[in-house]
Amino acid sequence: MSSIFSLHEDPLPPPEEHEIRAFADDERHLSFVRNLHMADCITMLNGFSGFYAIISCLRFTLTSQTHYLQRAIFFTFLGLFFDFFDGKVARLRNKSSLIGQELDSLADLISFGVAPAAIAFCSGMQTTADCLNLVFMVLCGLGRLARFNVTVARIPTDKSGKSKYFEGLPIPTSLWLVSLLSVLIKYDMVGENLPLGILWRDTPYEWHPLASLYAIQGCLMISKSIHIKKP
Repeated sequence: MSSIFSLHEDPLPPPEEHEIRAFADDERHLSFVRNLHMADCITMLNGFSGFYAIISCLRFTLTSQTHYLQRAIFFTFLGLFFDFFDGKVARLRNKSSLIGQELDSLADLISFGVAPAAIAFCSGMQTTADCLNLVFMVLCGLGRLARFNVTVARIPTDKSGKSKYFEGLPIPTSLWLVSLLSVLIKYDMVGENLPLGILWRDTPYEWHPLASLYAIQGCLMISKSIHIKKP
């Protein structure tokens, strides 16, 4: 799992070769649904939460009603709950899913990459330069998740087999930005009222300095020199 959470020190047993072969060769109707584990279904709810947050952002752009933006923020944190819960369920059942890690990464990208960027856009970071900062953060999150899936087996482990640290900030840490925006929304400090204002207004380079926090978050996620010790 690429989640920031790790509640148990013992690694889950990897799928056996015959399980992988059976999954790949399963030609029954609804074989994908039949092969989902309970933890996979919870991971899907993480992805649902992230996508519904994005839908709420779209509704805000159509209506300008801030409760849609507040709903988007709620669903990103609901996704965090499911991200926490799927790992717990997998460990309670002591069984890893064949597609669990990939599902987890894709759901995390929606909930903790795309959704926070969409909330920032709706909050007023809408210039070309702002959008480049937001896109940069999302792409860094994408790269960080892909790197994790490839390199997790090479990260040093403790005696139990658990990875000793996260390489770069885990993507769920992007929710600190969402928390900041939730405070700004509460006090009506969004849109034209964003803190630090806008630089180079009415030029092709106009830019909200607040958007740079997203670029910084992206850099911290892909950094190889930052090692976050696992709890």
